[in-house]
Amino acid sequence: MTITTINYKLLPFCLCKSDPSIDTTTMSNVATKVAVVGGGNIENIAERNGMNVAVSGAVCASTLAKNGISVTLFESARGPGGRMSQRREISEDGKELLFDHGASFFSASNSDVLRLVHEWESKGLVEEWKENFGSFDCISKKFLDIEQEAPNKKYVGIPGMNSICKALCNETGVESKFGVSIGRLECLDDEKWYLTGLDGQNLGRFSGVVVSDKSIASPRFTDVTGRPPPLGMMNLSLSSPGLSINLLLCLLDERWVLHSTANYARGVIAQTGLQKPSSATLTKVAEELFQEFQSIGLNIPRPFFMKAHRWGSAFPTASISREQKCLWDRKKRLAICGDFCVSPHVEGAILSGLAAASKLTEMLSCL
Repeated sequence: MTITTINYKLLPFCLCKSDPSIDTTTMSNVATKVAVVGGGNIENIAERNGMNVAVSGAVCASTLAKNGISVTLFESARGPGGRMSQRREISEDGKELLFDHGASFFSASNSDVLRLVHEWESKGLVEEWKENFGSFDCISKKFLDIEQEAPNKKYVGIPGMNSICKALCNETGVESKFGVSIGRLECLDDEKWYLTGLDGQNLGRFSGVVVSDKSIASPRFTDVTGRPPPLGMMNLSLSSPGLSINLLLCLLDERWVLHSTANYARGVIAQTGLQKPSSATLTKVAEELFQEFQSIGLNIPRPFFMKAHRWGSAFPTASISREQKCLWDRKKRLAICGDFCVSPHVEGAILSGLAAASKLTEMLSCL
């Protein structure tokens, strides 16, 4: 992104007007750059370990770079993924276990998204998943409504779902800085953005910003972190995200990811609060979910690995910009994108990232 774009999923930062301590005389030679800031769900911000740069920000960064805009992507986690993250665990015998613990596949119907998916397919980043889907009835112990022919193709990342975001974050024109948390983000009088890390380090000046974490304008941010919402002055109307608890299982040579219902997750949160769950709590939850899984009557053996993981932003409960597909402040050159803008699916996140890139590209081409 040749604009100052802070790519979605962003760690705590503040938006302010110019600070007299900043030497604005050095700003005139700043090239058109975008800072994309990634971060994570707010439950993990206090832990410095969040769901990382997701597909909306990665798509936005890649698209801006293809349009000749220099992009710097900031991410507090060790790598990208977000809803398409891959989780790495180690079993007791030292074996590495990989789980696609967010989206296990995605589908697409929009022509712009399909063009992008076909490009990824040609690069070996995704392939069509031709398995049939059905609903398992616990009473009859049979699969019902087995899908004979899906209306839209399903795709999986190769070798894992996070392969797509990894590739996009490493494209020419995108400089990715992982393990970097944003402490402050300021809009200067000269219409440039000034980024500072949590450690006070000067991270640069930019011509535009892209954010992909809706919690930056939510009171829930303060509930969890004790800090004011970084974009509180924007007065965004955002509902609380849907919760889920994932259970990672290894049964012989099979790896399973079970997603709880939102109601079950809310019940756990009601007992434990929003802070990081204790090991004892996660062990208890894992056992409850596994017992429920066994109750379907398929003679499921005891797994040799089992671990519960709370997903505080599993899915948005409302779409806040379905028509525009992203939130856009032309005067500030600020775009907010993510699946919460369009729909709670990978395709919705891709569409939002494309929309944010389009707004910034159009704006910066006029400079």
